[in-house]
Amino acid sequence: MTERGHGLDARHLLRDLAPRVLGAVARRHGDFADAEDAVQEALIAASTQWPSAGIPTNPHGWLYHVAVRRLADQRRSDDARRKREEAASAELHDDAAWLRDPDTGADEDDSLVLLFMCCHPALTSPSAIALTLRAVGGLTTAEIARAFLVPEATMAQRISRAKQQIRQSGVPFALPEGDERMGRLDAVMHVIYLVFNEGYTSSAGPGLARTDLAEEAIRLARLLRAQLPGDGEVAGLLALLLLTHSRSAARTGPAGELIPLDEQDRALWHRASIDEGIALVSGALSSGEVGPYQLQAAIAAVHAESPSAAETDWRQVLALYGVLERMSDNPIVTLNRAVAASMVHGPRAGLALLDALDADPRIAGHYRLDAVRAHLHERAGDRTDAIARFRAAAERTASAPERDYLLLKAARLADGE
Repeated sequence: MTERGHGLDARHLLRDLAPRVLGAVARRHGDFADAEDAVQEALIAASTQWPSAGIPTNPHGWLYHVAVRRLADQRRSDDARRKREEAASAELHDDAAWLRDPDTGADEDDSLVLLFMCCHPALTSPSAIALTLRAVGGLTTAEIARAFLVPEATMAQRISRAKQQIRQSGVPFALPEGDERMGRLDAVMHVIYLVFNEGYTSSAGPGLARTDLAEEAIRLARLLRAQLPGDGEVAGLLALLLLTHSRSAARTGPAGELIPLDEQDRALWHRASIDEGIALVSGALSSGEVGPYQLQAAIAAVHAESPSAAETDWRQVLALYGVLERMSDNPIVTLNRAVAASMVHGPRAGLALLDALDADPRIAGHYRLDAVRAHLHERAGDRTDAIARFRAAAERTASAPERDYLLLKAARLADGE
């Protein structure tokens, strides 16, 4: 064992090792679902023992050894698999060699293979996100359940169903090739995007953000970019996440209160992330066909390059949202275009664009629609309508910081501030 390490260091190491160990176990034993369960048991054991006992000299081998033992225990207790017991026992005799070998068969592509498996088109987005965070991100079921504010048992059932669907689909443990890979690529990018969004602005709970989820999404996007360096949309996705996440330090005040974009101290924005994101999106836009992630990254770059909110090139932002809206059927894009239109043509123009969203069931009644309307009514001088909309939005959001911000806006307007 090495010297005892800080718990945070051990946790980061476990998340880094999780997909490598799962890849090694899955490739040798052929069953993703059983291998994933076994590796999770190993990760739990490590998170309990390593902070006090110290990180092993070969942590990857330690995790593999524990996971293989767990697989053997599972097989011994399963009557339908008794015939495999002898083979599993024989494999355990090789454990010492695996522990001594710093490379326990891990493949550099294992994380990417797992990512594509977890984002199988047969899975729903919530199931794909949960399974991705567990298999690729190394989070425990309890951690994922806390992130999405559901009971651990509920999340366990969701993950179990997802693994069963993968098993039934017969997906082999291998990186899909050609058309099959491209067919799943959209799902992979969408899941990474959704994981980031949940981390950047939590849909519910006491905190505005879950930084660990946002950073995990960026790690996965980097992984995908390393394997597909010539794909403009993959580059656009990574650029979008970096540019958006660069504002994190300026988004909340001392008490965790929400600070909107136009009031943020831009000196707190992370310059290295901005520079990297701008370089990525600039290269992607000049290399060929433009996609939705590249356009969103281009919009984020306009904000990142603006010295202040007042100096933002809103005409360029509005033009980019116009292209994005024609390219993708997404009510959030229309919502954002309305904001940009209000900055260029006035709040009444923005409010007119919002009217079409009232008939869209994907966003009608959503707190974001009320919140945007409230801001535009405030800018137009419609104090009564703005107060009503701010209060309606506050009632509909499950995020405590957003609710507090919206109620404060309503209260200040009511007091005549």
